[in-house]
Amino acid sequence: MSKQRKVSLVVNQALPENLVQSAQRAKELFTELGVKIDETETLEGAAGSDIILVLGGDGTLLRGAEIGRQVDAPVMAINYGHMGFLSEAEPAALPQVARRIAAGDWRVEERMTVDVMVRHPDGHTETGWALNEASVEKDSGSRLIEVSIGVDGRELSAFKADSVLISTPTGSTAYNFSAGGPVVWPDVEAMLLTPVAAHALFTRPLVVGPDSELEVRILRAGSIIWCDGRRGLAAPPGSVIRAVRGSNPVKLARLSDVPFSGRLVTRFELPVKGWSQTEVGQ
Repeated sequence: MSKQRKVSLVVNQALPENLVQSAQRAKELFTELGVKIDETETLEGAAGSDIILVLGGDGTLLRGAEIGRQVDAPVMAINYGHMGFLSEAEPAALPQVARRIAAGDWRVEERMTVDVMVRHPDGHTETGWALNEASVEKDSGSRLIEVSIGVDGRELSAFKADSVLISTPTGSTAYNFSAGGPVVWPDVEAMLLTPVAAHALFTRPLVVGPDSELEVRILRAGSIIWCDGRRGLAAPPGSVIRAVRGSNPVKLARLSDVPFSGRLVTRFELPVKGWSQTEVGQ
């Protein structure tokens, strides 16, 4: 007798009544298909899950990724948000998604993460991780941060800025994209460092290999490092921030074979006049 599949449901509670109804509909569908489903945001509740199903946008997916990474389960999102770049389906496809999950018909795509360590002037350290980016930002009492940046133990430049982003390829289409950083295909292993509104001549975004170490030193004014905009690490003046390839990736569950270029065209509504829809992966 085959093992009963288990789905953990993560829902954006801030969205309207139609999402509450969709969550209830999801529970009904999976129950009818013989799949155990629980709405949970705790590690205990998600333990043993075959998949983490997210109803929401990219922000809710990042919350689901925190759970999935720790219980070693892939994450899939149905888009109820604005962009939904990492989402796998739209709300109307919920019944089809449920059937394919019940049948075990999905593939797993591993996404690189970044591990961050902050060493304070007094010697103690804090650690964090991010799927999209670690954003070094000014704290509430500062107008700008003043930093020096380095790669593999060699200093490159020093400047003032609103913030500095350390991104993964997955995060290259998030905050990094808005800041003018490059789009990096998710199967490329790399880390990106992108200054935001920097006051200097040499402030181009950097792309380094996956085995490199990025370093940001806080020279003046306090700062805070936000990991995926969700988990904050304090970095007072004199702190050193080091970022390396994450020790644990995040697993995304995929149903579609649409290439990354197709997702770019669809989600950003890029003009592709002169190319057929098939050629751009739609």
